[in-house]
Amino acid sequence: MKYFFLAEGWKIGRVWASDGLWQMTAWRRQPEIKQLNVCLMENEDLLWLYSVEADIVTIEVKPVTPELVPDAIGKVVLKRLMSAEQVIEKLATAQAKCHLHDIQLVIR
Repeated sequence: MKYFFLAEGWKIGRVWASDGLWQMTAWRRQPEIKQLNVCLMENEDLLWLYSVEADIVTIEVKPVTPELVPDAIGKVVLKRLMSAEQVIEKLATAQAKCHLHDIQLVIR
């Protein structure tokens, strides 16, 4: 697995694997990308942690509604996805929040 943080209000666009742009016809499925229940607060922004399958090497992200934020960047390409160790380091040095939908999953 690989990981990245994405600010609230941004969405995932195109995805690349090692052999190029992710093609549904070749892979016969969507790429595995999942928003986790952990976010960081950084400069008043909520940064949500996402996990992606190991085959993904690059992800394009863009604002959900760019017209509402006139000075927002149009889109960004994430080329350096994080390892689990890097995520733990980031969480250890940041103001992290855990967003729980079901407390029973944690206390079992």
